[in-house]
Amino acid sequence: MSFYQSVFELIDMRSFSNLWFWIALAVMWSSASHWVLGVPYDMVLRARRNGGQIEQDLEDLVRINTNRLLYIANVSGLWMLALGCFLLTTLCVLGFVYRVEFAQALFLLGFPMSLVGLISLSTARLIQHEMSQGEQLRARLTRHRLYVQMTGVISIFVTALWGMYQNLSVGPLGG
Repeated sequence: MSFYQSVFELIDMRSFSNLWFWIALAVMWSSASHWVLGVPYDMVLRARRNGGQIEQDLEDLVRINTNRLLYIANVSGLWMLALGCFLLTTLCVLGFVYRVEFAQALFLLGFPMSLVGLISLSTARLIQHEMSQGEQLRARLTRHRLYVQMTGVISIFVTALWGMYQNLSVGPLGG
C-alpha cells in the first residue's frame, strides 16, 4: 500500500460518509453561534446581568471589531466579494454539475458561512450607524446571533438531507 493510498484511506474523500466532515460542520456552526461579531456571546449575557465595567468592555470590543470589519469591507470588499463569488461558483459547478462530492461538501460549508459574513457586515453597519450602546447594542447582538443560528439550522438540515441522499444513492462502493 502506497503512502497516498494510506492517506486517502485515512481521510476518505467521500465527505458525507466521513465522521470528520460532520464534526467540522458542528464545530463551525457552534463557533459561528458563540462568536457574535468577534465577541463571545457569554460576554453579552454577563453585560446584561452585571453591567458596569463588563458592559463597557463589551461596547469597546464590539466597537473595535465593527470598525475592523467595516474597514476591511471598505478597503477590499469588492475584491473579496468577487473572489468569494468565484470560489462558490467554482465549487457549485464542480460539485453539482460534475458531481465531485468534496466540492459539494465545501460548497455546503462555504455558502452559508458567506451568508453569515453578509449578516455580520450588515449588523456592523447598523451598530455603527445607530452608535448602539447598552441595551440597544445587546439587543442588536442577540438578534444577530438569532439570525446566525437560523442560518445554521437551515444549513445543517439541507446538508444532512443532501448527505443522506448522497450516501443512499451512491452507496459505499461508489456506484
